[in-house]
This record gives sequence, C-alpha cells and structure tokens, in this order.
Amino acid sequence: MKKLLTKILLGVTVIASYACTKIDNYDGPNASFEGNIISTQGGNLLTSQGSTQIRLEQISWSANPSPQEIPSKFDGTFKDTKLFKGNYRIIPKGGAFWPLRDTVVMEIGKDTRRDFEVTPYLLIKNFTATVNGTTLTLKYNLEAPISVGMPSILETQPYVNTTKLVGAGASIRDFSDVYKKAINKPWASMTAADKAISIDIPGMLPGRTFYVRVGVSLNDSFKSSNFSEIIEVNIPAAK
Repeated sequence: MKKLLTKILLGVTVIASYACTKIDNYDGPNASFEGNIISTQGGNLLTSQGSTQIRLEQISWSANPSPQEIPSKFDGTFKDTKLFKGNYRIIPKGGAFWPLRDTVVMEIGKDTRRDFEVTPYLLIKNFTATVNGTTLTLKYNLEAPISVGMPSILETQPYVNTTKLVGAGASIRDFSDVYKKAINKPWASMTAADKAISIDIPGMLPGRTFYVRVGVSLNDSFKSSNFSEIIEVNIPAAK
C-alpha cells in the first residue's frame, strides 16, 4: 500500500511539474517607433522631462486597449524600441500645445518612423543669458501663435543645471525654483511689459559652467509649460 501511494504521489508531482513548465509561444517585443514632435512655428517642440508624451493604443490586440506612452526627449524627439508589432491609435499629449482632436491609426513594425505636428501655446523669443560678476541675467519675450481661447499664463521661471539635461525636474533649486515669477493673467490682459521678461539670478558659483533655459507654465489640464532652447553659461573664476 505504501509503495502504491508513493507511486501515485510521484505521478502527481511529475504532472504538476509539466503543467508549470508550459512553453510561452508569444513573441517578445519586436517593433520600434520613433520620430519628432514638430512645431508649426518651425523646428521641433522643445520639451522637458516627462512634459510631453506620445500615447499609443494597440487596437490590433484589443478593442479597448490600455494606453501606453513614449516620453519625448528634451529636443522634441521620441523613441521606443520595445513595442509589439501591430496596429495602433496614436496621438501626442501632455505638452503646452493646442490639443489634437484626431488620432493617427497606423501599423508599427520594425524601425517605424512618424513625425507629429503641433502648435505651441507660446513661443519664447530673443532668449539671452548675460553674466555680470556672479549674477546671471536672463531676458526673453513671449509670443502667442494663436491668442483666442488660450489658457491663462500661470508663471515663468529659469531652469539652471550643471548638465545639458536641464528643465522641469532637472535643475538646481536655489538657482531655479527660487526665481519663479508669478503672472496669473489671461493672455489678452497681458501688457507689452508683461511679455518682456527679465530675471536676475545672483550668487552663481565662480569658475563653473551651467546650462540654462526658461519655461512658462499655462493653466491647461496638464499645467504644461513651453520651454526655450538651452544656453551654456560660463561664470568667470574669482580673481
């Protein structure tokens, strides 16, 4: 009886082991998708860490798929090399641009490319950075490609870092967040003086190189920001 029970238990164990080692026949991620988020005003839309995404929904897999997102890089490019081949609904979202109403439907396979065009809420023009001793002065002007119906302007601020990755979530607080300037006005009520901005940042460290840009946040559903280009700034060494 003991021997019979042992044989039965051994058989059950083998069957269970086989059931747990079934081979997964699904292919792994075998597609990639990349491109540019282009501004209708020229060049790529300059973004910051996590500020703009490309949203994808794989409709060849499900009629009601869970969305996935590709974050844009600081220069307005995006890339994901770990996607599954299939048919997708795609739309840029999250950035400081006029919302797109229509999604793009396309097949994504190996080395697929697609650019998307958006109109930014604001343009940051004539951006300059000058140094006087250890004080950094930033000047710039704001322009709106489309003013009617634009979200109100919340604030503007500098972003300063010691690396070229500089922007929201990637800056030195004492040279960045401390020098925010509140605006809290609709565009239509802003004067010419409101749109010509100057920010002084004292106490920069002598003999150091910094990377600087500015951003302007808007009161849309994402509290998104438009950003300037990045400027390299060298602070003279102490004498």
